[in-house]
Amino acid sequence: MSSVKKVVLAYSGGLDTSVIVKWLQETYNCEVVTFTADLGQGEEVEPARAKAVAMGIKEIYIDDLREEFVRDFVFPMFRANAIYEGEYLLGTSIARPLIAKRLIEIANETGADAISHGATGKGNDQIRFELGAYALKPGVQVIAPWREWDLTSRETLMDYCKEHDIPVDYSKAEKKSPYSMDANLLHISYEGDILEDPWAEAEDDMWRWSVSPEEAPDKPTYIELSYEKGDIVAIDGKAMSPATVLEYLNKVGGDNGIGRLDIVENRYVGMKSRGCYETPGGTIMMKAHRAIESITLDREAAHLKDSIMPKYAELVYNGYWWSPEREMMQVMIDKSQEVVNGDVRLKLYKGGVSVVGRRSEDSLFDEKIATFEDDAGAYDQKDAAGFIKLNALRMRIAAKKGRTFV
Repeated sequence: MSSVKKVVLAYSGGLDTSVIVKWLQETYNCEVVTFTADLGQGEEVEPARAKAVAMGIKEIYIDDLREEFVRDFVFPMFRANAIYEGEYLLGTSIARPLIAKRLIEIANETGADAISHGATGKGNDQIRFELGAYALKPGVQVIAPWREWDLTSRETLMDYCKEHDIPVDYSKAEKKSPYSMDANLLHISYEGDILEDPWAEAEDDMWRWSVSPEEAPDKPTYIELSYEKGDIVAIDGKAMSPATVLEYLNKVGGDNGIGRLDIVENRYVGMKSRGCYETPGGTIMMKAHRAIESITLDREAAHLKDSIMPKYAELVYNGYWWSPEREMMQVMIDKSQEVVNGDVRLKLYKGGVSVVGRRSEDSLFDEKIATFEDDAGAYDQKDAAGFIKLNALRMRIAAKKGRTFV
């Protein structure tokens, strides 16, 4: 007899998690609590309630987490300028620690013994969910059905639904996109089907948030982003909440063909995976944030941030958001952002984002020193000679000893 009496399931209301509800009830003879998160995925989440009720679920959580997601997860990550393997803006990765956090909170509220998720045993999400869960509740039991059951395809899942009278719209399930997709306010991802061949070009009608650069307007769009302590607080002079900022940038970016990405990445489980991503708002945010930092951050502070960024991004990608090392790095990053205030003007045009202006009361750019015109003695060019000789000293000594490299 199972020791698990109650399980909190991350529930979308789709085919996979609907099967998981019934499978948990039958396999573990337990009560299931469903949790559905609205992270701005662009799909109605409320129908999940009706589906859960139809399956006999008594405790149903449907939470609007959009503001928390952007404020407490996306914005801190963008303060770090985090990019995984030089390209990926971590759209799926950054949503998982919030889902794990809420799963544990609900488990504590309802007295559940375990949590469950629909991530497969081949992917990164199982790691992200479970590392987060264990960090927040060390003794929690995690049930991952894809690592336990013998259901291996959409067809077997649909057969299971028919056998167990699970309410599923079969016509919709059969017409489902051939791609495995994940969406939230930061991005939408596509994997599977023809994308499993890294030589095959993605079909243009696959993309949902953006027009192709070729079809984008022939006239550029200009926008102005205002920053306070590294976060965007207004667009074109209008104050906006974190989630509203990202919603707006997704729209204006998508309209201008911005944010499409096609990469092969290294999963934490060891395999390479080809994926396509749409991140219009995030692409704009990354460009603009580096621009405002370029005039407000001290050189060595900026370079130190850049040096730790790959490690920070790797921690987020691999599921270590709740680790002490990520939190330590965040403290340093956030300290650097105290002076990252001001405005950035951008030009959006046919898939490209160009910085065309930046200004700040905290700017370290000194026109009197940087000018190519007469600087009225603000910078003594003769000082450069000694500076260069001192920095060349070790190389001059080595060269005298014959240690040349030509």
